[in-house]
Amino acid sequence: MKLDKKDIEVLIEIVTREVLAAIEENESKKADSAKDFCRVEYTDQVCVKTCFDNAGHVISAGAERLTSTLGHIPADSNVASLIDHTLLKPDATVDQVKQLCAEAKEYHFASVCINPGYVKLCSELLKGSTVKVCTVIGFPLGATSTEVKAFEAQKSIENGATEIDMVINIGALKAGNLDVVAFDIREVVLTGHAAGALVKVILETSLLTDEEKVLACLLCKEAGADFVKTSTGFSSGGATSEDIALMRRTVGPDIGVKASGGIRTREDVDKMVQAGATRIGASAGVRIVKGEADASGGKGY
Repeated sequence: MKLDKKDIEVLIEIVTREVLAAIEENESKKADSAKDFCRVEYTDQVCVKTCFDNAGHVISAGAERLTSTLGHIPADSNVASLIDHTLLKPDATVDQVKQLCAEAKEYHFASVCINPGYVKLCSELLKGSTVKVCTVIGFPLGATSTEVKAFEAQKSIENGATEIDMVINIGALKAGNLDVVAFDIREVVLTGHAAGALVKVILETSLLTDEEKVLACLLCKEAGADFVKTSTGFSSGGATSEDIALMRRTVGPDIGVKASGGIRTREDVDKMVQAGATRIGASAGVRIVKGEADASGGKGY
């Protein structure tokens, strides 16, 4: 059938209307999907995908295929600037905390790391110095609720903390509940970053398989954490150079890796730095800087 000019104009109008409707529908779908977004992090054959809503909260997380990897990154040669001078013993006194701060200023450590109850005191004592105030959240078990961790982080920041070391939900990770772990980390990261604080995430590596360590590192990376950290110092083991190398290779060069737990000598620090650590948590900071031998015979927190 031959179409006249009028028929062709009508046909063009119909096609144009359908095309515009299709474009509008596609744009609407894009707008809806933009409310949610997903991030994918991987290392070799490990892939973790975490999806967030438009407020940045975790919706879901999952993983595909697991493997372990190794690697390292060069670190600062000034050992004092790498150390979080640490006092987390439950029987720590005010006088001991004051001494910790005095030593941190004298030796120019990166930070003092103390329990939340001493944050305000340390903030006052270190005012005007280059030493940061670091505190621990959900410490040492990581088993408190996400809401409690976020609140604890917020109160610590209000009291003067500029660095937050949180413990992950270890049980959730081992059970494969990655969305729970991701949400836990992300909420503390959001709280910390809203106030300009660094967030380090403690994995408690002595309780994890290599596969779980990789998964935890990737979840931390996706959640926007600034550091991954080995240990609390209160579990069955502390930092090892093997774990540091694994963590460094997993997170890549742009995220810090903190070694903590059992680090008591300069030789310990050197091993961790060579493996890829960019921060060290130690209660023996002064002895390490002076190059003295370990005489404690106990754990290094």
